[in-house]
Amino acid sequence: MSDLLNLKPAALWTHFQNICNIPHPSGEEDAVRQYVLGFAEKHGLKAETDEAGNVVIRKPATPGFENRVGVVLQGHLDMVPQKNADTEHDFSKDPIQAYVDGEWVKARGTTLGADNGIGMAAALAVLEDKELQHGPVEALFTIDEERSMVGAEELKSGWLQGKILLNLDTEEEGELYVGCAGGVDAIAEATYTEESAEAGVNWLSLEVKGLKGGHSGCDIHLQRGNANKIMVNLLKALQTAGVRVASINGGSLSNAIPREAFAVVAAPADKAEEVAAIVDEQLSISRNILAETDGGIIITANAADAGEKVMAQADQQKWLDLFHAMPNGVDRMSESVEGVVETSNNFAIMTVSEGKIGVHCFARSLVDSATSEIGERLIGLMRLAGMEARLEGQFPGWQPNMDSAILASMKETYNSLYGKIPEVKVIHAGLECGLLGSKYPEWDMLSIGPTICFPHSPDEKVEINSVEKFWSLLSEALARVPVAE
Repeated sequence: MSDLLNLKPAALWTHFQNICNIPHPSGEEDAVRQYVLGFAEKHGLKAETDEAGNVVIRKPATPGFENRVGVVLQGHLDMVPQKNADTEHDFSKDPIQAYVDGEWVKARGTTLGADNGIGMAAALAVLEDKELQHGPVEALFTIDEERSMVGAEELKSGWLQGKILLNLDTEEEGELYVGCAGGVDAIAEATYTEESAEAGVNWLSLEVKGLKGGHSGCDIHLQRGNANKIMVNLLKALQTAGVRVASINGGSLSNAIPREAFAVVAAPADKAEEVAAIVDEQLSISRNILAETDGGIIITANAADAGEKVMAQADQQKWLDLFHAMPNGVDRMSESVEGVVETSNNFAIMTVSEGKIGVHCFARSLVDSATSEIGERLIGLMRLAGMEARLEGQFPGWQPNMDSAILASMKETYNSLYGKIPEVKVIHAGLECGLLGSKYPEWDMLSIGPTICFPHSPDEKVEINSVEKFWSLLSEALARVPVAE
């Protein structure tokens, strides 16, 4: 296992290592913002911060390239904070422990933050490089992309002068992205009645773990297990043995497929063998269903500290029925883009505790009207169960422009470098391009990146060779930007 600082391109990997050393989960970007601003000051580059907290750094054209179209290199400052249950890590304080493992860079028990730390590092490396040839360059670093896209949403028109946007936030080298899904959060709360648990029950802690999780856009079609749905199936099955629910806590982020879910229950003491058999049966069922996609699932039931209250029986039945009915996964495949998910939902978070219930789903679609429709369907279902439900943070998708000049140029550049035409794709994940394009409709936009596997999960890793190819493509593309009309 080698040091990241021995990798090439050296400037990019040095910046990425520095970014890993700075805690920067969504909503806590101040320190990494200061790193970016300090970089600009060190290199004598003009930098500005807007009211939202976004940063732009401007670099003049290299001699002879002053007449080229201005390019905006765009990435986001934040990362998804996910860790394994047995990993001790405080994303607000602790650095990411990145390391080289063969052909990949990984992190120890946490998300790596290659999404979008590699994109940030590439932009900084461009700004730093005195040998690259390019026209006017602006590097735009937005805030809170992973959680709300508020940085892109609050970006002001007219702040940036470039006419070409290169988003550096996709995750497959050799593919050029020209469109993405929009999305919306469906959030609901409710109350339930608690009652005293019967005397002499066995208190148990139920855990669903070992799932891969992943990005709720990029990975939603992979048929991985959703820990929330699996926990609900377990709890419904345990009702036949008289088990009562005290609390549930599943999932942690709207845009991450839930990998873990936990519950505390009260089980009749005389049904201990039946309860154990149901847990084993549910584990067997899940492993059978997920054998090809998520076979590492673990379901356990261990003794827990004695509690006092459980959910009233009628409420327990109603809310487990709602959780069971909650849509999850692919809703519809695209008819216009073969092999791409059009519409999906991630049943991301469910909480049951001390008389309060919370549900958070994140729906996506390539079609903005379909985003609205599935969102309304979700909150309608939750309202039928008596919840206070609402939609928040809807953002538009990015409609492809197959006549894009930067697309044609990038295809030619890639072919000249690697002897093949790159694939042109639309991604089901939500990029900021839709929101950014609504503020700058004149922009010609394209998204590129290295190969990053399993973002939004502790299995996240970035392929080293793909980073070097991504950098070469970006460098050469900047030198080939057309002359401004």
